[in-house]
Parts: sequence; structure tokens; C-alpha cells
Amino acid sequence: MIPFPPVILASTSPHRRLLMERLGVPFVAIAPHIEEVIVPGESPAARAGRLALAKAAAVAMQHPDAIVIGSDQVASLQDGAAIELLHKPGNRENCRHQLAAMSGRVACFDTAVAVRQGTAELAYLEPTLVRFRELSAQQIDYYMEREPAFDCAGGFKCEGLGVSLFHSVESRDPTALVGLPLIWLCEALRRLGVAV
Repeated sequence: MIPFPPVILASTSPHRRLLMERLGVPFVAIAPHIEEVIVPGESPAARAGRLALAKAAAVAMQHPDAIVIGSDQVASLQDGAAIELLHKPGNRENCRHQLAAMSGRVACFDTAVAVRQGTAELAYLEPTLVRFRELSAQQIDYYMEREPAFDCAGGFKCEGLGVSLFHSVESRDPTALVGLPLIWLCEALRRLGVAV
């Protein structure tokens, strides 16, 4: 059997590393060191796609023989024409504000992934719609006490107790909401000769 090129995850996210480990494919994680700037007027989906491609390209420049995986997720709430981006809250107060903003509403999580080998590039976007229950201040505080998710977009972990906040989730790939659409990624890796 011909060994496949090294696989690199262009990310420092522990959540994405855990998802990659599910595949049983040897890989290393390397920080892409890109500036995640916001471009005025850019849609959340376009931003996620641009950043996923930039992350893969940045690491591929240093490792041209590797298969490099870049991913990015942009969470947002839409109210008519206005779009509010949801970031990693970083602290309890920001998390409380974001969870309260999502209460009774639908949040969109656009998760993009790009796979690069040399100059060849594959890219994909998986949108996930999360319908939140009406959440009281007490329920939000209870959730944050049990599972502080200040390093996650929106301030919750869908792979943990965060599911208790939802009314429903719509996605073609349940791993996309965690941060890396594995169904598409498996197919992309197989196309590049990696046994998954």
C-alpha cells in the first residue's frame, strides 16, 4: 500500500482535533496564524469560506506536500436585513448576552472546510440552523454553571448539555455544528487517496 501524504489540521481548536481523531487518520494540528478580519458587507457564509481557504493556504505554504485541512465557523442571527455575528463569548457576561439573544430564535452556523494539497483545493460549506427554546435568565445561568462554553461560538456546546437549549437542529451533517463537517471531509480525503 502506498503511504498517503501527511495530513495537517490547520487549527488549534480542541473541538476540531477531537472530531479529526474520530476518523482514525494520523494528523498533526498546526496553527494557521492568519488574521480573522471582518470584511464589511461580507455574508457570514462567505466569511466562513474565505477564512477556511486562508487557513488551509497559510499552512500549505509551509508544508506543500501535505494534505491541509482548514475550517471556520461563523454564527449569526438575522433580523430582517440586519445580521448580528455571534462570536466566542470569552466570558460569562458575553455568554449570557448571546444566549439571551438566541432565546426563541433561529441562529445560523455556517461551517466551511477547505482541503488543500499543493495547488489543488476542495471547499465546502455546511449551514446549520439551530432553533432555540425560550430561555429564562435562570435557565441561562444554570446552563453556564453546568457547562461554561465561553470558547464556543454562541456560547454553548451542542455535543454536551447545550442540546437542552434547543427546540431543533437542521443540518445535513451533525458534526458541522461542532466545527468540522466530517461527512464531506471523509469524501474529500478519499478523493485524495487517504483511506477513511
